[in-house]
Amino acid sequence: MTNVPADNFRPEPGTGVFHAGNVVLQSGRTFRNMSIVYKTFGMLNAARSNAIVYPTSYSAQHHDTQSMVREGGALDPSKYFIVIPNMFGNGLSSSPSNTPWPDVGTRYPDVTYADAVQVQRRMLAELWGIDRVALVYGWSMGAMQAYHWAALFPDAVERIAVVCGSARCAPHNRVFLDGVRHALTADAAYRDGVFTERPVRGLRAMGRIYAGWAMSQTFYREELWRGLGASSLEDYLVTYWESNFARRDPADLLAQLWTWEHGDISANALYGGDLPKALAAIRARTLLMPGDHDLYFQVDDNRREMQHLQNAELHPIPSVWGHRAGNPSDRQPEDRAFIDQHVKALLAA
Repeated sequence: MTNVPADNFRPEPGTGVFHAGNVVLQSGRTFRNMSIVYKTFGMLNAARSNAIVYPTSYSAQHHDTQSMVREGGALDPSKYFIVIPNMFGNGLSSSPSNTPWPDVGTRYPDVTYADAVQVQRRMLAELWGIDRVALVYGWSMGAMQAYHWAALFPDAVERIAVVCGSARCAPHNRVFLDGVRHALTADAAYRDGVFTERPVRGLRAMGRIYAGWAMSQTFYREELWRGLGASSLEDYLVTYWESNFARRDPADLLAQLWTWEHGDISANALYGGDLPKALAAIRARTLLMPGDHDLYFQVDDNRREMQHLQNAELHPIPSVWGHRAGNPSDRQPEDRAFIDQHVKALLAA
């Protein structure tokens, strides 16, 4: 049986599917017929030297994050060939919602970041002949993938931009993720490790918990949700947070939580759990941009990582939008300008 993308994937200009075949994961399990749905922007130059990889973040698909790709911005398709690989578990690339028997339910093979970037690198080499990338840019879970690219393939990555992310999932971050997971699985629809029907209450609870972590206290104190068109705080929570996760398959959401929680660039045979060793092995120019009001990817995490990186700069995003500062909407022109400024400088270096 051939694995196919989810039903909600519709081919559009620049999109395609990379069929990786049977992939042996870090766990030792074989993921049968693994595939990545991707979208590209711009043109690859003759030297194949202008490639940017832009992995997706938690629950996001390429159309949720591609607004950062625009002419005049840092991710400029008139200058660079930009590839957005959809993360495993996001409902487009191989995920619980589109993986056939026998790897269903509790038998779904858990995928690490290391597994993901190994397949992404294969995709670049086999589809476009790219063996070295100018930049891996990522926000949140995308940022953690950027870190894995640089640590696992130090000779193949010139630069990374880590926006609201870290090299290892921090203990406090895991507490947040565990709360989200328990809210979703507390629904009566979750029985014996699988969802037997849609967990409406669980998805609503998940969205409300997430809302309290993703945005800062100042965001709520200053009622910045009004600028998004919400008529009240309750309207904002329902419209932006309950609805956000209700778009996704609950098993997919759990699979991505597992990947996030187990994020660690040193958790592999190359580094044996030695995080300072893994950080020191990174040769890419590294830009760390945590949000200064982010509640779960904190500036201190990146500051500690800086002690071991060879060539890194730390530029916290000055924004009360919390974690969302790293994926700015049109209502956040200052955040977007700040990110563009530093990523452009990184690409010029």
